[in-house]
Amino acid sequence: MHILIVDDEALARARLRTLLADCQAQQPQPRYTVAEAAHAAEALALLQSPSGRAVDTVLLDIHMPGQDGLALAHALRALPRPPAIVFVTAHADHAVSAFELDAVDYLTKPVRLQRLQQALAKVQRGRGPAPAPAPAPAHTAESEALLIQDRGRTERLPLAEVLYLKAEQKYITARTAQRTYVLDGALQDFEARHPAYFLRVHRNALVARHAVRALEKYCDPEEGDGWAVRLLGLAEPVAVSRRQMAAVREEIAR
Repeated sequence: MHILIVDDEALARARLRTLLADCQAQQPQPRYTVAEAAHAAEALALLQSPSGRAVDTVLLDIHMPGQDGLALAHALRALPRPPAIVFVTAHADHAVSAFELDAVDYLTKPVRLQRLQQALAKVQRGRGPAPAPAPAPAHTAESEALLIQDRGRTERLPLAEVLYLKAEQKYITARTAQRTYVLDGALQDFEARHPAYFLRVHRNALVARHAVRALEKYCDPEEGDGWAVRLLGLAEPVAVSRRQMAAVREEIAR
C-alpha cells in the first residue's frame, strides 16, 4: 500500500509514520511505503508526478494554510486514479463534509493505533482481495541482534531480549532481564532502525514497547520528582521525561 501523509505539522506527520510502522510490525501484509507533503500544493505536485501515481491512500489533514484538506479532496477526485482518502484532523465538525467526498474514514487526533488499523483495513477491503502473503521479512525483532564487543570477544545479543537502551557518557548500555551490556553507537540510530520495537521515554533512554507495564510517580536522584516506567522482568524503573509522557501513556493504553 502506497500512502501519502498530508499535514502542515511536521510532528503530526512523524506521529503518523510511527503509527504506520507499528501497524506494519503487527501485520506484515500489506507492505506500506510512505511519503509526505506539508501542504495541498506539494501533495498535488507529488500525486501528478510519475512516482506519485502509485499512491493509493492519502492520510489527509483538514486545517492547513492555503488550500485546506476538503478542497484538496475535491481535486483528488478529478485524478485519473483517485486515491482513497482518510481524513486525519483535530476537528470533528467536518465529518459530514468528509463523507460527502467519499472518504473511507475520518480519524480525530490524537490518532489511536487501533483506529488507524481499522481505517487501513477499510481501504484494503475497498481495493479488493489482498495479494497472497509474501515470505516473512528476514529482519524481525526475533531474528535481529546487537553485536557486543567485549575484550576481543564478539557476542550476538538478540534484540528481543533487550528491555532498554540508555546513553551513558560515550557509550550505550543495553539491559536485559539477566545483565547489562555496553556497546558503541548513538541512541537515535537505534531508535531510527527499530521504531516498532523501541519507544523513547527520555532524551537518554529507549525502552522495549512490549515490556512496558506501568507508568508511576518516581523521585529521580538527579531530576527530582517525576515519572518512570516499570518494565517486565526488571526491578528498577526507567525515568520518563515530561516531553515523552503522552507517548508513554498512549503505549500503555493500547
